[in-house]
Amino acid sequence: MNAKGSAERAADAWLAGDARVEAAEWARVRAELTRTGRSDLLARAELLRCATRVAALVFEPCAGFEALAQDAAPAELAYSRYLAGASQPGDAALLPEAARAVVATGSPEAVLAGLKDPLSRLVAAGVLLRSGRATPAVLAQAVDTASAQGWRRPLGAWLTLQQQRAQAAGATDEAARLQRRIDLVLGTSR
Repeated sequence: MNAKGSAERAADAWLAGDARVEAAEWARVRAELTRTGRSDLLARAELLRCATRVAALVFEPCAGFEALAQDAAPAELAYSRYLAGASQPGDAALLPEAARAVVATGSPEAVLAGLKDPLSRLVAAGVLLRSGRATPAVLAQAVDTASAQGWRRPLGAWLTLQQQRAQAAGATDEAARLQRRIDLVLGTSR
């Protein structure tokens, strides 16, 4: 129970942009779970940590999970591939319900709209981006989701991506508007 609470607080802190609190809570998670000797519980916690990174467009190897992967259950391995945007055909049945919809073919916008949990929605949007299926509407849904939760880190990341796409399309007014919003979110506006 202590590890679960710390994992939730660590995820919230990361999404809010508070790296110091996230690191402290994550240290508690690791300490609590390593005491149990259960690598499966630690693997799940590591996947949660990696999922928060995907939600904020931090696409890095899931090193904590990779260190435990040799003893991981098929469901955890499937979720790891999901986070990497590399799901395999047999993975859908092993994934949580929210992730199953993402790996199925269909409208990415409809998939996101059907996800009620905000973190699952942002993770799904990140997975869609990683797998090359994110549309401008997916980006807009991710921005709206992060904004509604007050999650500074993913909001800044998704807004920056929107701004980059606006710049690439030559939409300078839109890019400038997005920059003002990014400055507001990150506290750099004057």
